[in-house]
Amino acid sequence: MKKKILFILCCFFFLFTGCGKNGEVNIVDKFEKKINAMDNYQINGVLSITNNEDTYNYDVKVSFKKDDNYRVSLINKSNDHEQIILKSEGEVYVITPALNKSFKFQSSWPDNNSQIYILSAILKDIKSDTNRVVNEVDSSYVVTTSVNYPNNIGLVKQKVYLDKDANLTKIEVMNDSGIVEMIMTFDKIDDNPSFDDDFFKLSSIISDIDKPSEDESVSSIDDIIYPLYIPSGTVLVEQEKISKDNGERVILTFDGEKPFLLVEETSKVEEEFAIVPIFGEPHFLNDTLGAITDNSISWSSNGIDYYLVSDVMGKTELIEIANSISTIPIMK
Repeated sequence: MKKKILFILCCFFFLFTGCGKNGEVNIVDKFEKKINAMDNYQINGVLSITNNEDTYNYDVKVSFKKDDNYRVSLINKSNDHEQIILKSEGEVYVITPALNKSFKFQSSWPDNNSQIYILSAILKDIKSDTNRVVNEVDSSYVVTTSVNYPNNIGLVKQKVYLDKDANLTKIEVMNDSGIVEMIMTFDKIDDNPSFDDDFFKLSSIISDIDKPSEDESVSSIDDIIYPLYIPSGTVLVEQEKISKDNGERVILTFDGEKPFLLVEETSKVEEEFAIVPIFGEPHFLNDTLGAITDNSISWSSNGIDYYLVSDVMGKTELIEIANSISTIPIMK
């Protein structure tokens, strides 16, 4: 009798543990098949990025068409400031309609690192992590994987939330302390959208931009914005304000163990749409999307263009300085 009971218990144990493993395999396989079957897709959702105690929310619309065409609209919900990431015919642009300007990147985006709103990148993270963990929770699944954010090495893992049909509902990206720094909530994923023939062309986006008035350019900087974080052994040694034809420029020089230069200048609304070549990668900084290289970061926010550069600091510390420049300047 005891042997019979033991045999039954062993069968139950095998059954339940086996189902758990099969559930993990099935949900990942189902998600992979779903993504690979999409020649086109369109995502609507909300991205939240937390920096210290500040949270920045974006309405996100991602459009994808086979053969590596992407168009991503990011609208800051606090000020309706829109930026568009476009990849078409191998070229990558970040378009800022408010400045009538675009940056053209020498970049392999979005294939070079994790992307919280690009389906192929999410699938790649799941498939490449052999130590991923899949948990079933209330008839849905949470897949925990490592991530690859080379420009922000503090981000180490993510939780991918899938419903029972392998539909993506949410992603949380966490730092090495387990604190969630980014959340992408997926409101709708259309797996069969239709696009106009020129939807993924830069010329189409340019023609749709409501040209801002040059009068909207900021004319002066009343308050200089100082970084709240400065590396130990480094101090401000010089600051200079310079008048320019269409506004002002401030140059802040920091010297010491980790010297760096911070330039702040009034943004200019371009009369004709301008394309500015730039090296580096697109990167989120507080309330905007900027450009990061091995030793510099540039971005525009609230009518001010910022440029931060150092010969001795790496990306991680440059980002820490840039993220500490979050005070809204008083302008006229």
